[in-house]
Amino acid sequence: MNAASLLLQRLRGHLLRRYRAQAVLVAVLLTANTLYVDTATARETVSISYQRSSTLFILLKRTGELEKRLDALGYDVSWHEFSNGLLQSLNAGSVDLHADVADAFALFTLAANAPLTYYAEETSAPSAQAIIVPPNSPIRSVSDLKGKRVAVSKGSGCNFLLLAALKQSGMTIDDIQVRYLEPPDALAAFRGGNIDAWVIWDPFLAAEQRDAQVRVIADGSGGLAQYNRFYTATTAFASRHPDVLRVVFDELNRTGKWVKSHPQEAAQILSPLWGNIPAQTVELANTRRSYDIVPVRGDRLGDLQRIADTYYAARMIPKPLNASDIRIWASPTLAQP
Repeated sequence: MNAASLLLQRLRGHLLRRYRAQAVLVAVLLTANTLYVDTATARETVSISYQRSSTLFILLKRTGELEKRLDALGYDVSWHEFSNGLLQSLNAGSVDLHADVADAFALFTLAANAPLTYYAEETSAPSAQAIIVPPNSPIRSVSDLKGKRVAVSKGSGCNFLLLAALKQSGMTIDDIQVRYLEPPDALAAFRGGNIDAWVIWDPFLAAEQRDAQVRVIADGSGGLAQYNRFYTATTAFASRHPDVLRVVFDELNRTGKWVKSHPQEAAQILSPLWGNIPAQTVELANTRRSYDIVPVRGDRLGDLQRIADTYYAARMIPKPLNASDIRIWASPTLAQP
């Protein structure tokens, strides 16, 4: 083999080795790119339930601010409105984050051993629910309700207010003619004169005060019923995604502060979202809500325990409950009040 042939053979070997190396490099790059694309597109969806009364969630849904922040973390958001069947939804864990509920209602999730973790609380709004009577009613106090027809939503925060108010006046539920009615039916019965008093929450309360000039004979003030609200997450989701809970907590806190500092603007926005309730009614209702979002504290559940004890004594729940048994999410980055 002459020198030219030997050189050519070596050149071919060199080129072959070079092409193989380039091929390997291309394969590696393609594989890495594929892995990057797969990772980048492996997004999760956070499902959130809400009701018309879920003021802060419906505002966040409207602005899209929550989606923006979660999108940066690789999450999509899906919203699910619940007009009824909320308790079943909470118990089943069919969504990740749940609409805020009144303290008394939240107890039923504890009684049912629902797989929920409490991650935020709206501080008390004692005057946001009340016992009302028509403006010309002879009923002037809770003691005057004896023997009278009183409507209330069973298991609600108002139900606890009624029981607490009766107890304070030396009476029990057996001293009145209780009518367990949901707001639409109770409203018709109240305006039709088929009940003597109605225990109801905002914005129905504000609407009756403005439209019918009703009188309030008792609300939760004076320590009678604090009326806190709780936000919950499915426990499995809370364990896996503390980053999401942190963002949601921050956005709820920020939005609550905005509502209180912009009452008229907030009322104008919420009016159509609440079913075209007049903005003045919305604003009145919002004056009584704190919208102050704080971490849930296990050592500050005394009122929840009082509700549990009251409901058990009234045979509304089948067994005694310990409020300290609720699961609480606590982030080390959240400032404790």
